Amino acid sequence: MQVTGKVVVVTGGANGIGKAMCEAFHRAGAAKVVVADIDPGGARAVSTPIGGAAFKCDVGKEKDILHVVEETERQFGPIALFCSNAGIGGGFDPLSANAGGTSDEPWSRSWAVHVMAHVYAARHLIPRMKARGGGYFLNTISAAGLLSQVGSPAYSTTKHAAVGFAENLAISHKADGIKVSILCPQGVDTAMLRSIPKGPQSGDGDLSPEQVAQDVLKGLEEETFAILPHPQVLSYMRKKTENYDRWISGMAKIQAKMRETYAK
Repeated sequence: MQVTGKVVVVTGGANGIGKAMCEAFHRAGAAKVVVADIDPGGARAVSTPIGGAAFKCDVGKEKDILHVVEETERQFGPIALFCSNAGIGGGFDPLSANAGGTSDEPWSRSWAVHVMAHVYAARHLIPRMKARGGGYFLNTISAAGLLSQVGSPAYSTTKHAAVGFAENLAISHKADGIKVSILCPQGVDTAMLRSIPKGPQSGDGDLSPEQVAQDVLKGLEEETFAILPHPQVLSYMRKKTENYDRWISGMAKIQAKMRETYAK
């Protein structure tokens, strides 16, 4: 897919990977880049220099996603590429004594943002895309969705669910001309990464958001399902599936080391 001349929506577009993607899409000749974010001021700060548009959007709320879809298509034309990029890093606790946690809050919020946001986008765009013969979804997930996330069961679980939904989305609608890619980086130098405890997601070749955005453009051009800015993730996936028990033991060692480090 080439974004030249296309209408593109990016959720979580006010900063980090989302901001870098908005700017990269603009440079690649997108007809209009719509920046959707829970922070409307931040969305405007990104959209104004690139001649885009900004919408306030809490992606965990279906009505907000629907508003972005309807208003974008009313004002600018059919959405060719919807980037469901918004994410949160809550629930990280290297010293947690119980993977089930003590509250539903981090689970419910993570589920809303990391899973249902993708569902809502598909729910309201699939009928439109089918009617016009195709479209494209780019869902920002994380290497955690393919591997795991030591220190955050809620993050890891919901990212795994997001991968499962994207797979089903791609399978269910391939015949409709609808394409799907998942973006699964490890550490990216963003405010979210800097706000959470250091772990295996950090220090293993952290990338800039701009580097990731370039990988996104390449992945979209090649229509690759799994876009992996960190090539080592593929090797880790292979090791996981080749010997699941060994992989679990290795991850448990990382968990033990993290607990030892943060307990000091």
